[in-house]
Amino acid sequence: MVRLLKGKNITRVSHLVFRILKLQEIFTRIIEVNNPNRMPCLYVMWHAHQFCIHGINNRDKLHVLVSRSRDGEIIADVVERWGFKTVRGSKGKKGAVEATMQMISILKSGENCAMMVDGPKGPPRIVKDGAIKIAKLAGVPIVPVYWYSKNFTFAQFPSWDKMRSPVFATNLINIYGEPIYISSDDSDEEARQKVQKSLEDLEEKAPAAFDEVYKFGIWRRKK
Repeated sequence: MVRLLKGKNITRVSHLVFRILKLQEIFTRIIEVNNPNRMPCLYVMWHAHQFCIHGINNRDKLHVLVSRSRDGEIIADVVERWGFKTVRGSKGKKGAVEATMQMISILKSGENCAMMVDGPKGPPRIVKDGAIKIAKLAGVPIVPVYWYSKNFTFAQFPSWDKMRSPVFATNLINIYGEPIYISSDDSDEEARQKVQKSLEDLEEKAPAAFDEVYKFGIWRRKK
């Protein structure tokens, strides 16, 4: 399979994936709940909720961190077709440093970034310290995002991260945590625990927030 994902094949696969997701977009309704709309900020989410970027506004000013893997080539192409920008470091440890510096520069220029905080290989739902270092050096807040739906069409895939995606008609919410500001005096571990707790709190609040949105019938499609 890996050998097939080269050159033109990667382009063909990314075209197919984009067409499938573009069709799914017709059936997907996303409502933002409590987005603080800070700019610049660093949006963070679980790897399983990576598609939640689709519900975030100002796509042209949102840069999404995507790995340099073969899967990443497909994801980056789809994300850019959706109207977002991507951040790509080269492969290896130097690439991680390169991507970090790119994100810091972007945030300092006044635009937003987004990244999965338990990737790229897990363990799932454990915040790593990369986002902490980036936010601290850029001087911007971290804004946690949690993706949620009670619809049975909100499917969970059998991957290491248990990725979630709408399949056919699905109502969803993006629920946001309070901005987390990290001073230069804060330890990375203390800040990491704050982000971890915020994402866990959002998981607890999401069902009630979904019911509240559903009660008022305000679902609408994001464009």
